[in-house]
Amino acid sequence: MTSQEFNYQPKANFVYDAIVIGSGISGGWAAKELCEGGLKTLVIERGKKVEHLKDYPTATKNPWEFEHRGESTLKIKEENPIVSRCYAFGESTHHFFVKDQEHPYVQDKPFAWIRGYQVGGKSLLWARQTQRWSKYDFEGPARDNFAVDWPIRYDDLAPWYSHVELFAGISGNRDGLDTLPDSEFLPAWEMNEVEKVIQKRIMDNYTDRHVIIGRCAHLTKPKQVHLDQGRGQCQARNMCERGCPFGGYFSSNSATLPTANKTGNLTILTDSVVHSIIYDEAKGKATGVSVVNAHTKETTVYHAKIIFVNAACLNTNLILLNSTSKRFPNGLGNDNGLLGKFIAFQNYRGAINARMEGYEDKYYYGRRPTAVMMPNFRNVHKQETDFKRGYMVFYTATRIGWGHDTTGPQIGAEYKENISEPGYWSIYMMMQGETIPKESNRVFLSKTEKDQWGIPLLHTDVAYDDNDLKILKDFLQQGTEMLEKAGCKDITPEDIHWPPGLDIHEVGGVRMGRDPKTSLLNQWNQLHSCQNVFVTDGACMTSTSTQNPSLTFMAITARAANYAVQQFKLGVF
Repeated sequence: MTSQEFNYQPKANFVYDAIVIGSGISGGWAAKELCEGGLKTLVIERGKKVEHLKDYPTATKNPWEFEHRGESTLKIKEENPIVSRCYAFGESTHHFFVKDQEHPYVQDKPFAWIRGYQVGGKSLLWARQTQRWSKYDFEGPARDNFAVDWPIRYDDLAPWYSHVELFAGISGNRDGLDTLPDSEFLPAWEMNEVEKVIQKRIMDNYTDRHVIIGRCAHLTKPKQVHLDQGRGQCQARNMCERGCPFGGYFSSNSATLPTANKTGNLTILTDSVVHSIIYDEAKGKATGVSVVNAHTKETTVYHAKIIFVNAACLNTNLILLNSTSKRFPNGLGNDNGLLGKFIAFQNYRGAINARMEGYEDKYYYGRRPTAVMMPNFRNVHKQETDFKRGYMVFYTATRIGWGHDTTGPQIGAEYKENISEPGYWSIYMMMQGETIPKESNRVFLSKTEKDQWGIPLLHTDVAYDDNDLKILKDFLQQGTEMLEKAGCKDITPEDIHWPPGLDIHEVGGVRMGRDPKTSLLNQWNQLHSCQNVFVTDGACMTSTSTQNPSLTFMAITARAANYAVQQFKLGVF
């Protein structure tokens, strides 16, 4: 793809039709839809410029070209105990992550806040797993009496799932499951021989458990819409978090932002930290955004009729909490005092390792970017256990890197011969559990401490509860049983004690709902009491599910942005 020239120079009068705060997965979609709708749109990004192809400095490097072969040094790990726990953080990706001291926060309870401050945000770093939510996810809170009722249902979002899937490119099979609706698919990745064996044995033993190949935002066979974006086929390199020079996976940088830019309606403002949203008492709406230059600390106000807040869940909460006025002394839209509360995440604490004997004549090709998965089978149609909701299961089967004993000297001809043959089949299984939003799981602003841009530090007060531990226990029991029935050996279940946040799937705090007394946003993602401000990133979510959330962020954003364009053209704003 030929790199485009982006406009980074704001208008002299600082006035736009729309402002989008954040350029990650949801911000990129907001920009694309607003620009294609004809609105002059300013995207404000607190981090640096990163353009597709031009700014992926490690994308094509070989392992021996890194001083530490891709590993973080002990010094970096000691200085960054939080971000160092992220699966994608290493010598090849340090430049795409926020280091622990670059934007501190206060952990009232252990919480790993993983952030990427640059154009594209964490869309350069995400794990790219994309599943639709089902009707059971949107109906769940009302049925099971938690959180509040979603103001939308699956049928409201289904056409928007299709809209974003066709553009982004999602690989997978049509499995016909009501618990995991089918997407608009490109060809699926394949399971290897041992994964197929485990699949068959599990499904032979359980009628309620469906084992399928994972679904991910990778171009297995690009269509014209992807070629028009300048993207190409995924090469199965498994170096995605470095930035993909092929555009083989979906990111804001490779897809939505370049498409928005082609309209001529996009301006991107980088190195610009949003301090707050300005509310005009006389007009009864938000009129602009106060921005602090990340380097000079100079403050500028940018104006627009529509504002989309897509700074990623916790920063979106932070911005709204800090957007105070006479009308909103406790944060923009916060008439009910619920802003920053009912944070949820996904429970990743369960892991199981095992091995499979035999199949030594079987292998696989490439580095597949997805796992085998099993949709939730707990409490789907009704409440059946002593815990609410459930969990997805993922597993992979791989050959370990050597076939013989390597405990001796790791040098010489014998050692090289030992590691030249693959070893036994290793099985890894993990959970992705739904957590219940609770008022006690919250974020709030410090009253005494501020960051280098003069903005209060964020407190995180988020923890697991008994329901999460019961889900964990059930997964470890059921996963062990399934692997036993599949014929695996040396099965080792483990609570890996991940803190909340390390899943990087935090949601809530600015939840959607039907009633302004119990929610912040309406069915179109507008603040109930300030309807020209939209929130469509993870902060808007009423609940989480067992599925990955990013595809739902995209669909919700596209739906809300198109509604905003319609309302703008009607003169509502």
